[in-house]
Amino acid sequence: MMPARNDGQTMNHAALEQNPSEPLRTAWSNQWLERMRDQRISMAHGSGGKAMRELIEHLFVEAFRNPLLAALEDQAVVPLDDLRRQGGRLAFTTDSYVVNPLFFPGGSIGDLAVHGTINDLAMSGAKPLFLSCGMILEEGLQIDLLRQVVQRMGEAASHAGVSIVTGDTKVVERGAADKLFINTAGIGIIPHGVWIAATRARPGDAILINGPIGDHGIAILTARNELALECPVESDTRPLHDLVQAMLDVCPDIHCLRDATRGGLATVLNEFAQASAAAIHLNESAIPVRESVRGACEILGLDPLYLANEGKLVAVVPQAHAEATLEAMNRHPAGQDSAIIGEVTETPAGAVVMRNAFGGLRVVDLLIGDQLPRIC
Repeated sequence: MMPARNDGQTMNHAALEQNPSEPLRTAWSNQWLERMRDQRISMAHGSGGKAMRELIEHLFVEAFRNPLLAALEDQAVVPLDDLRRQGGRLAFTTDSYVVNPLFFPGGSIGDLAVHGTINDLAMSGAKPLFLSCGMILEEGLQIDLLRQVVQRMGEAASHAGVSIVTGDTKVVERGAADKLFINTAGIGIIPHGVWIAATRARPGDAILINGPIGDHGIAILTARNELALECPVESDTRPLHDLVQAMLDVCPDIHCLRDATRGGLATVLNEFAQASAAAIHLNESAIPVRESVRGACEILGLDPLYLANEGKLVAVVPQAHAEATLEAMNRHPAGQDSAIIGEVTETPAGAVVMRNAFGGLRVVDLLIGDQLPRIC
């Protein structure tokens, strides 16, 4: 569990959006409350004038504080020599976050935006370094609710060792958005000798995953009051770059790596199979799924293979390195429940098939449509 999501209090995350008058009380937030005059976002906060300057300086700069951001230029300027010393290739990614609700069991749109962008970089083997943050705010949004989201972003970035170095703020009319949307971009450096790509799966390779699937999807359903569970499920949102580094330490030749977000495990494996013109054979009994998630899926008619995750990666590694990689993953906090769940074969090329507990085979195809909208 990331500290950014552990405030030492029992909190109803759904109520947090409805009653932002109960903020996370910290020394920083108290100082911030004294400085801000407005209680809600207005069109003036996107106009480029005093209100916007106040929002940027007293909210974003305070939460994301670092030397590159403090310059408050229209761009972050990074010395190239520093980057060259860390590796030979640059990884660059971007993503947008529209999850509903903004706060959910185990996380929020803020730490999700940071973790998701870090993980997209990490799946290339890159060390994440810098993030940007673009905010689309709806007129009327409570500023204290925005503060809580931004605070979680800052904490998530700090704990992951990355810096949010530039950004942008836009305000749209009431009703033109749903509270707030976040766009992030990220830059990282890929070390020399690391080459990970979806095209590199080879017959004989092992398929690994770092823990139970479907947690994030069920957590979002719970937060939307669409599901009541005796054993609540928390989102698995977390950064995975340190886990990837632990894997690379024992297996520098990881063939494929991807985080199983929208579309879940099934989508990632189909992407690998099609890109590599290989087949993937899964063992259903080896795929970790929490009983609470499995029960929820049975009730709702969902398939955990297609549920979104925000802290799960799928790796394809040479069979000779599979056990060592698994042991390294199991030793890491983000991979304690890792498992080998299948292997790559030659046929049927481009397909994913799964053997169930009774020995039968099932084709695991790409999902048509969306099981759960606005999941991230």
